[in-house]
Amino acid sequence: MERFLDGFGRLPVGYSEGLVRGRRYGVTVRRSADGKRSWLFGEELAGNDHVSCNLYRLRDRTLLKPCEMAPEKVIDFVLEFRPLP
Repeated sequence: MERFLDGFGRLPVGYSEGLVRGRRYGVTVRRSADGKRSWLFGEELAGNDHVSCNLYRLRDRTLLKPCEMAPEKVIDFVLEFRPLP
């Protein structure tokens, strides 16, 4: 989980584009002002794949809440995402 959180923290806030396993994605990340809630939506630009989740950082734990997909899909996406310049 630590690698995932590090990777998630490196995602730029707002809209960016990047590659995941050679496929181009548009990604939007929003973070609450207090840093306790983050939202991620990624959409394949030349296909129909997408990734979406909420991440909650609570006092005693962190909760990953994927939107209608397996947590592993979100984790893999974040770990593999490479932003484009």
